[in-house]
Amino acid sequence: MTKKSATRARRPVRNFTELAYSDAVKAMQEKLGVRAENAELEREAGSTEVTPALAEYLATRRSFYLATASKEGQPYIQHRGGPAGFLNTIDAKTLGFFDVKGNNQYVTLGNLSENPRAVIFVPDYARRRRLKIWGEAELVDDDRAFIDAVTPAALDNRFVPRAIRFRVAAWDANCPQFIPQLFSVDEVEAAIAEATAALQERVAALEGEVKRLKAAGRRKTR
Repeated sequence: MTKKSATRARRPVRNFTELAYSDAVKAMQEKLGVRAENAELEREAGSTEVTPALAEYLATRRSFYLATASKEGQPYIQHRGGPAGFLNTIDAKTLGFFDVKGNNQYVTLGNLSENPRAVIFVPDYARRRRLKIWGEAELVDDDRAFIDAVTPAALDNRFVPRAIRFRVAAWDANCPQFIPQLFSVDEVEAAIAEATAALQERVAALEGEVKRLKAAGRRKTR
C-alpha cells in the first residue's frame, strides 16, 4: 500500500449510477428505449454505505467474485472464498478480507497496483439474490493489525501475509431473474437436520398420544 493510494481523494457519489452509467451506457439505454427510467434512477438517493442489513448479509456469505481491470482496461474476475463472514465489515465505508497464496499469477494484485477501481459481486444462490458493490481496493501488507483483524480464526493460525482493504463507493441489489437456486452441502445438511429433528419430535408426540389412548382404553375395560 503506497502513501499515494492511501490518501487518494475519493469523491462521494449519489448512487451506483454515477459509477456504472458512462456516456456509452447512457447512449445504449437511449437506443434501446430505456433511458427515461434510468434517468429517474440517477436522481434517486442510493446506497453508498454499508448498512446493518448489508453487513448481516455479508456475514453469511462464504464466497464472492472480485472484478478488477488493468490500467489499459483489460478486465479480470476472481473468485474469493472462505468461512462465513470472511468478507469483513470494518465500518460504514470499508470492507476487508484476507489474501493468501493461490495460483501465483497475482493478476488481481497487479491490477490493483495500477488501477484501484473494483467491484465485488456477492451472490446468494439459495435465496436467489445478488448484490454488487462498487469501490476502490488496495493491497495491505504493512499493517499487521488490519491483516489480523480480517483473518478468520477458522484458518487455524495459517500465516496470512496480506489483506485487501475495499473502500465502498456504492452498492445495489438485483432482481432474482435467471439466478439458479442452488444450495451448498452445509445448507442441505442443516435443512435435513432440522427436518429430522422436527420429524423425531412429531413421532415422539404421536407415540406419547398412542400410549395415553391405550392406557385410557385399558381403564375403560376394567
